[in-house]
Amino acid sequence: MIEWARLSSGARAVPEPMGTPYVWSAAFVGALVMMVVFTLLGGIGRPTPALVALSVLAALLGLCARFVAAPGTAVLCWLFLNGFGIPPAGTLSWAGDRDGFWLACLLTAALSGTAVARVVNARAAYRRITPHGPAGGPFI
Repeated sequence: MIEWARLSSGARAVPEPMGTPYVWSAAFVGALVMMVVFTLLGGIGRPTPALVALSVLAALLGLCARFVAAPGTAVLCWLFLNGFGIPPAGTLSWAGDRDGFWLACLLTAALSGTAVARVVNARAAYRRITPHGPAGGPFI
């Protein structure tokens, strides 16, 4: 007796996030390259575009990272922003409100990227394992 089965009917695993050291290495290199580009373009003293770019970098890195990597990613991006985005270049400083806001923005971006990736992967896994498609679909 022949039993017909779809080839893609087996459950596939949810993608495993990258290891935290790899994410932090990418954050280090990415933030360094971004700050070099901003320095070459004359961006010293204008930290808002650099903060936006580093927030986008943190969110993109969050897409392939675990939640535990988010604080380290935010701190690495903040170190480069603080050290090279505001004068004097190469000197770390702490201005409570400003730097607290920058850290919060970078941490929110990294956590948002990770949360979006987890939701997308969970939805995809749910759709793969339900036998007749999502509830309320045409197969009920």
